[in-house]
Amino acid sequence: MIDFLVIGGGIAGLSAGARLSAHGKVTVLEAEDALGYHASGRSAALFEAAYGKPAVVALNRASADYHHTANGGYLTPRGLMLLGGADQANAFQTDVADMEMTPISVDEARAVVPILNPETVVYTAHHAEAWDIDTDRLMQDFARVIRGNGGAVLTRRRVTRISHGAVWQVEAGEVFEARNIVNAAGAWADQVAVMAGVAPIGLQPYRRSMARIPAPGGHDLSGWPMLMGVGESWYAKPDAGKLIVSPADADPVEPQDAWADDMVLAEGLARYQEMVTEEVTRMDSNWAGLRSFAPDRVLVLGPDPDQRDFIWCAGQGGYGFQTSPAASQLLCDLVTGAAPEIEAGVVAQLRPERLR
Repeated sequence: MIDFLVIGGGIAGLSAGARLSAHGKVTVLEAEDALGYHASGRSAALFEAAYGKPAVVALNRASADYHHTANGGYLTPRGLMLLGGADQANAFQTDVADMEMTPISVDEARAVVPILNPETVVYTAHHAEAWDIDTDRLMQDFARVIRGNGGAVLTRRRVTRISHGAVWQVEAGEVFEARNIVNAAGAWADQVAVMAGVAPIGLQPYRRSMARIPAPGGHDLSGWPMLMGVGESWYAKPDAGKLIVSPADADPVEPQDAWADDMVLAEGLARYQEMVTEEVTRMDSNWAGLRSFAPDRVLVLGPDPDQRDFIWCAGQGGYGFQTSPAASQLLCDLVTGAAPEIEAGVVAQLRPERLR
């Protein structure tokens, strides 16, 4: 008998499964050929503690120590630089305050990122406390914990039917019986709930597109921060010697294996192009992922109030990796009855009860 059957092998499911594996037998079911195939495999992979709604920021801050120290740490320095044009003074000040950034001069910014266009970049700010996350190692380490505690992590197990009697029965190529289901199915979490006879939470997936371009001007990008337009209108991040540029789109879509929209990418690249001197001449590749949000854009963690053996681990949006240590621990605390370390008011903002 499985104690916790986790549906979804992204960062949400793996981290939740790892925490719960100390309290019972865990099996993770992933529909695709590989773990983290959808949103987790298409993340910008940045840890920025001040990014998100207040409850998300609380999870970020509670996750920081784990990210920095567990298993030798998962973070390497990156930094974040905010760029604004002449007509964006008010929005720039709002972003600086919300993300706890330090305004710097354009000359100081260009000393770090020499391709910034001094004719269009008028406002700049920097935050050193932003890091790249080793996302693959983080997922694999959580999976290793599950296996080390006697659990299983299975791929190519697409769930096709869920029924509930004395225990849950889940068909995914074979029938799995479990005392509890952990719904970590990402963009498909509401569909899994409906399949299980549980009321959905109003989850909405949003597409986010990315383009990888050659290093601008042949520069060494290793020391560059992530660049972000005011209002998160676009961003660019060094990646393996090249630059990932995103229009920061958020187009509502149905759950799917997402792909980038050419026009959306072109518009985002144009917004990036306006702020730099090096022309974008080609894309090496492009892709898209889904960021799935509850109506209040805050994670949904814990047992469903009407079906206590159906446990939500959903609505990670763009915060899945950076919140995963604290979010998974909170979920485990709520399931096992342990006292959460996170303040009670924040916990209330994360529980499924708020959406009923």
